[in-house]
Amino acid sequence: MLNRNSKNILVVSIGFLSLFTAYGGLQSLQSSLNAEEGMGVASLSVIYASIIISSMFLPPIMIKNLGCKWTIVVSMACYVSYSFGNLYPGWYTLIPTSVILGLGGSPLWSAKCTYLTITGNLQASKDGKKGSDVINQYFGIFFFIFQSSAVWGNLMSSLIFGSSSNITLVPEEQLQFCGAASCDVQVNTTTTRPEQELVWILVGCYIGVGVLAMIIVAVFLDNIDQEQASEFRRGGVNREPLWHTFLATFRLLRDRRLVILIPLTMYSGFEQSFLSGEYTKNYVTCALGIHYVGYVMMCFGACNSICSFVFGRLAEYTGRVPLFLLAAITNFASILALLYWRPDPDQVVVFFVFPALWGMADAIWQTQTNALYGILFPRDKEAAFSNYRMWESLGFVIAFAYSTFICLEYKLYILLAVLLLTAVTYPIVEYREYRNPTLPIEAYTPHNIPTEIYEKHIIAQSQL
Repeated sequence: MLNRNSKNILVVSIGFLSLFTAYGGLQSLQSSLNAEEGMGVASLSVIYASIIISSMFLPPIMIKNLGCKWTIVVSMACYVSYSFGNLYPGWYTLIPTSVILGLGGSPLWSAKCTYLTITGNLQASKDGKKGSDVINQYFGIFFFIFQSSAVWGNLMSSLIFGSSSNITLVPEEQLQFCGAASCDVQVNTTTTRPEQELVWILVGCYIGVGVLAMIIVAVFLDNIDQEQASEFRRGGVNREPLWHTFLATFRLLRDRRLVILIPLTMYSGFEQSFLSGEYTKNYVTCALGIHYVGYVMMCFGACNSICSFVFGRLAEYTGRVPLFLLAAITNFASILALLYWRPDPDQVVVFFVFPALWGMADAIWQTQTNALYGILFPRDKEAAFSNYRMWESLGFVIAFAYSTFICLEYKLYILLAVLLLTAVTYPIVEYREYRNPTLPIEAYTPHNIPTEIYEKHIIAQSQL
């Protein structure tokens, strides 16, 4: 029978699945659908710049005042606003809604990660297991369900745009500028952009599933930290000054482990932005057409979803290090191949191989990095996950910011350089953790779990 904690994990996962069915589909299309003057990519850059700002102060304040559940619901509403902005895309609609989405982005993910970490520790204390193992499993389950949003969101766009009467063959002379040879060459949007009526239908569907996500979480998710949030709002004895909460994200940077994790966290933003912003535009749209973007990203989402579940379970037996190594090797090989491969419409299968490999690697980056933050910083979960979103978003911002200014070949070299830097810095964190394991500490203690039982099973260190 499904226990309470497992039910909550499923509710969070399904809520995020529904929300990111909309946002993920829109993000994949921005560089192609709103290519005029780089408007789509600019909106994505504004989103992640806003996430950086919100990461500095909003998550601890919102989570402590509203609790994880209602922080998620409010933040989801910010994401839905971006879908409304895409009904009539323009600088005056996309940029303001991008700012709103960005402000809700960090609280959303910080609340989700905090909720999963608390729930994982709760279940571990009941089952007599290591907290790190249960947390890894829960993050694996979450990303298994969540990453499938790329399948459904992109399936919707492909089916709707596939009915467009504007679909034409890509001219031969354009193919020579596809792939790594692309250097700010604009795709002919007059032959690739679907009719506006189809865009409205798609965005309307995205708005619907976004609102559905809010309803699912608001109705079915248990408010496990309600008492703590109520006490904080009343000004209980343990309430910290506002300035103390405001600076929580920055104070945690005094921990050297977090500083050393910055390249790994930023790489997550770089690699995701490359696939959604560069690969979809300069490989898929350029050589096959915009109606293929959805199918290609579906492949990424399916592989990501399956691998998230598998690696979340596998980490219990292998530890993190072998999985991170597999992800690094996969991305390294893919980047080198993308540097030399020239997209050819006759090689349709190859267009799906790269997102499949990228999805497998991204599943590791997402599940293991999220779990790593929860394991290393159990006392400062809100601040830790705020830092995660802030530095990952900085990777997104940098990648989207130079997207329209430098050639794709150099973007691949930058991506490769950040990956190599990550390969140098990440082992230092593991070595420090191996030599000086994180000690069991008093963490969040639910009112219905005796403190001595809960502390006995609080996470300390995951297996190397």
